Amino acid sequence: MTRPTARVLALLELLQTGGTHTVGELAGRLGVDERTVRRYVTHLTDLDIPVRSVRGRYGGYRLAPGYRMPPLMLTDDEAVAVLLGLLTSRADRPTAAARAADSATAKLRRVLPPRLTARLDALIDTVEFTADTRPEVAAETAVLLRLAEATREHRPVAIGYTDRNGRSSQRTVHPYGLVDHSGRWYLTGMDSDSDELRQFRLDRITAVSTQPGTFTPPTEFEPAAHLLSALANAPYRHEVSVRVQGTLTQVRPLLPATIATVQEIDSQPADTSPWVRIRIRAEQLDWIPALLAGLNRPFIIEHPDTLNDAVRALAGRLTAAADGRYQTQPR
Repeated sequence: MTRPTARVLALLELLQTGGTHTVGELAGRLGVDERTVRRYVTHLTDLDIPVRSVRGRYGGYRLAPGYRMPPLMLTDDEAVAVLLGLLTSRADRPTAAARAADSATAKLRRVLPPRLTARLDALIDTVEFTADTRPEVAAETAVLLRLAEATREHRPVAIGYTDRNGRSSQRTVHPYGLVDHSGRWYLTGMDSDSDELRQFRLDRITAVSTQPGTFTPPTEFEPAAHLLSALANAPYRHEVSVRVQGTLTQVRPLLPATIATVQEIDSQPADTSPWVRIRIRAEQLDWIPALLAGLNRPFIIEHPDTLNDAVRALAGRLTAAADGRYQTQPR
């Protein structure tokens, strides 16, 4: 949620304390000028919240007598599911839809019980989404909310974690950010055990508890950008290197940052077309031939040699399909 939206919600909170509040008082409490307060009031009235203007020496703004938004009875899981849907919608939609998502988020936040609202505020303040968000793997709500609170408050957490090989460990992490990428939740932070910046999948976290003390996160750290870079450079079974004809500007947009890195090749002959080198780390090679074919550019496989066999196999299946012949996939 944007900072102005948060301040509009803060204004509603002040008005709900009762009485008439002068514009100067509201401006001071919100840290904005009086003109901005009036604009925030307009936002509230656009949401059908009955804010009344009181004229005169002691005038200002107040809510209509007897008005109070009733609590909405949702479980933690239900509230998080609705909120994440709204935040995801806002991240992926045009401006008009984003405004609608903001107003719906504001209404949801105002009618939830204070205990749950405080925890959801922590999630709003800390969560990030990558461009290709497709919710598939659900994180346990209690883990997600506790990590969001610790991230916002800069508190270390102790977690139980099971890695991709099934090994379990206990570690202490300084949480820097939470990112939803391709339907999976990730925690990015400093792992105190290894003293390295690490990424942890939330569905592999078996337990979490907030620890005493606070820490200072690095300035201008971008959790989503760091996660994308880390995923692209993570170790996998196959290290693929392919030269592709084209410039960096031409080839890089064709490959998602989480799948491949693209680099210029030094010392290219001046009388030839430019080439770049793409590197891919993968557990399986079967999806890479189609990716290379989709580039629609000449390429040369540098390694592994088995990728050449996979490309030939794809070419054979495509040729058979074009000739009207049926060819079964190898198992």
